[in-house]
Amino acid sequence: MAPERILDLSRNVEQLSRRKIGEITSITRETRILALNAKIEAARAGDQGQGFGVVADEVKSISSRVTDIAGSLSSELAQSLSELTQLGEKMVTEIRGQRLVDLSANMIELIDRNLYERSCDVRWWATDAAVVDALHNPSHEAADYASRRLSVILDSYTVYLDIWIADLSGRVIANGRGGRYPGVVGNNVVDEPWFKAATATRSGQDYAALDIAETRLLSDAQTAIYATAVREGGNADGAAIGAIAVFFDWAAQADAIVSGIRLDAEDKARSRCLLIDSHHRIIAASDGAGILTEEFRLRTNGAASGYYTLEDGRTVGFALTPGYETYAGLGWYGAIVQTPLRRG
Repeated sequence: MAPERILDLSRNVEQLSRRKIGEITSITRETRILALNAKIEAARAGDQGQGFGVVADEVKSISSRVTDIAGSLSSELAQSLSELTQLGEKMVTEIRGQRLVDLSANMIELIDRNLYERSCDVRWWATDAAVVDALHNPSHEAADYASRRLSVILDSYTVYLDIWIADLSGRVIANGRGGRYPGVVGNNVVDEPWFKAATATRSGQDYAALDIAETRLLSDAQTAIYATAVREGGNADGAAIGAIAVFFDWAAQADAIVSGIRLDAEDKARSRCLLIDSHHRIIAASDGAGILTEEFRLRTNGAASGYYTLEDGRTVGFALTPGYETYAGLGWYGAIVQTPLRRG
């Protein structure tokens, strides 16, 4: 039985008890009036009405007792039902709040698992012979072959928009989707955060993961960039000879997660599912609004997960990224903002 149903039943019992006690009070009032009328008629009848007068007094006494019992019942029921309603409301709030927490955790865990794979991919492809050779023995032929190799990879991994290879000077020498993004090769990315972070990695086991941003050379698409150094001989302890970056198609993949959350139609209509980065930016939203432009500051009070109620009655559930395997996460949160259920 849904917690809302229990709350509805307690309210129905409260309304029913009030109505029935009201009916009892009304009947006893009429009974007292009848007893009073009977007493008057008995007095008029003189000695012959004395017996009837005694009965009238007894009826009046019983009516008063019933009235007292009804009043006591009303008071006791009101207190108990009020407490029951409060407990029901608290239970509904806790159950709904915890469900929002669980769903928020599910969203961020799905993202973590997805991005963990990205961190594995970039480290793996940094050791590809075609990538290493294009940087170790630079030539047009080697760069063209590396581009074709990257294109084959992209055909199999549709979650990426593109893959770039840059030499140590920061010049992009190859990309996998030159047909779609012809302006990439030849650009200098030495000042890009991903390039600086990639070339600063200490070994082939390390990688750089960046917050969501729009990438100008990829038609301003929203991307999650994962990068690492390409090393001499493809060895984990080799000297860095360049960098490789994979551009994860963030918008499409994130939307699938925030829009695919397991809520029924009624709950989904009054819920906004969000992914929020460590700078409080909304990086994904089920309503498509405010992405990369709106801030949402969660009231976490230092907790990794929890829920709270806003001044307007909306409930917010949240969960911090737990990370997955070697992917520690970037301090992102999954969150759901849900408006109260309107009851008739």
